Amino acid sequence: MKATRATAALPLLALPLLTACVGDGEDTAPSSALTTVAAPTATTASSLDDAGLRSALLDVADLPVGFAPVADPVDDLGLPPAAETSESDRSSTDPAACADVLAPIADQSPGATARATSRFSGPDFTSIDTDAAAYPDAAAAFTAVQTTLTACSEYSGTDADGVDVTYRLGGLDQAPVGDASTAFRLTTTSEGFTMVSDTVIAVVGGVVVQVTATGQDPIDPAVLSDLARTAADNLRSGDS
Repeated sequence: MKATRATAALPLLALPLLTACVGDGEDTAPSSALTTVAAPTATTASSLDDAGLRSALLDVADLPVGFAPVADPVDDLGLPPAAETSESDRSSTDPAACADVLAPIADQSPGATARATSRFSGPDFTSIDTDAAAYPDAAAAFTAVQTTLTACSEYSGTDADGVDVTYRLGGLDQAPVGDASTAFRLTTTSEGFTMVSDTVIAVVGGVVVQVTATGQDPIDPAVLSDLARTAADNLRSGDS
């Protein structure tokens, strides 16, 4: 399964060393619909710029043993970004709005004053991705992201080669972090192969942060909770 526009942030990676045990054939699909979480009644604009956000994101020291940063080869080489589409790219998402699921928060909700992303790979092709975006009104951005998520409980698409891909998204029971947070599970299936992405999105002051763990099995909920809490705490300290 090649990455589609909807799965650009969802690498085909596994999390066997971090996951709760999932037996053969056990259903990893979301068990409940995602419900909207009320945004904070008021948020103050963040003082963080891109560099400040980047320094506040999760780093290797915050992650389980064995993870390392994934460099962006385009940034490393100073090359311009590749065109989003090409004649040979047959990727699609239906509904089109669901292509934003798992994209960086700044792409999901426009108007960010600063943004940062970090990606990590781990043992046995595991991955943890984090990103954050600062807004004049982070509560509104948080609500806008949830609006897209709740409209994308089931959707479909094709990868770059035109192979069918199906998606299911639902709620995930995670301890709240930051000023307000929501959590969800996205399962991506193509040609009988399924990947699981468990995600927490939180508002921390004037910042919206996203933490995603992707693999063949779900990440241990306690590990995801610790990562999300650390991300929120780092941002709180960095913007104080």
